[in-house]
Amino acid sequence: MRIILMRGVARLAVAATLCPLALTGCGADAADTGGTDVVASAYPFAYVAERIGGDQVDVENLTSPGVEPHDVELAPQQVATVGESDLLVYADGFQPAVDAAVDQSGLAPDALLDITAVGGVDAESDPHVWLDPSQLATIAQAVAAGLAEIDPQGADGYRHNAAALVRELTALDRAFERELASCRSRTVITSHDAFGHLGLRYDLEIVPITGLDPTQEPTPAQQAEIADTVTEEGVTTIFTERLVSPAVAESIASESGARTAVLDPIEGLSEDTGDEDYQSLMRANLEALVEANGCR
Repeated sequence: MRIILMRGVARLAVAATLCPLALTGCGADAADTGGTDVVASAYPFAYVAERIGGDQVDVENLTSPGVEPHDVELAPQQVATVGESDLLVYADGFQPAVDAAVDQSGLAPDALLDITAVGGVDAESDPHVWLDPSQLATIAQAVAAGLAEIDPQGADGYRHNAAALVRELTALDRAFERELASCRSRTVITSHDAFGHLGLRYDLEIVPITGLDPTQEPTPAQQAEIADTVTEEGVTTIFTERLVSPAVAESIASESGARTAVLDPIEGLSEDTGDEDYQSLMRANLEALVEANGCR
């Protein structure tokens, strides 16, 4: 059950006043309060909040599975949920509907965790920082600090969980560095411009078919230029995504003789990845890159 906690003991006192046990018709929520309410704008932030908060937090993801997060539209209840949250984890400029909800929310600064403002995270021009595990580790530490400020009694648990997650992300980062150290090709053609941080971290040249917004289709001249790159660089694979139409990528692959494969930007889960999580999807990405670029 999702519980929205009001801050502090005073809120519990108000709940008790409004819904004493002797009365009938009152819901059970007042008796169940005990977790901090975290709202995440998209899956990667929800993943981090759930891993760090454990059973001490209730996490709601504003982007439903199967929805492309750039274009998410929020229902009135979701906008209200943003305003009632104890902590909102989001990336300013990534999802316009979320930015609008933040503007309307009236949330205090300590209830807003904008990952683009976290020191050590370079999200100003590209919000897809979670595709660099080292930057996601920095975000994890920021989430732990934010939760500890809101809920000091749970601070030790948040820090412990964050330390465990950081160790896992460090191991993931090292696996990428090791497996991608020597590759026949370092050119990676992707559906949209979501993999810049991955490319910078692991010395890959990312050639996106579309920009940061995956709904923008390339011009015929841009498609021809990408097809030329495939031929000149000996690229074997054009990468598609699950939440975006593969039509343009498949067209370029057909013209150039390349094959297609999935490289997941992990912006959200889909029907095919409902049983996966960030780390399993990243390791699948690593295997796809190793195979496509001849790294073994």
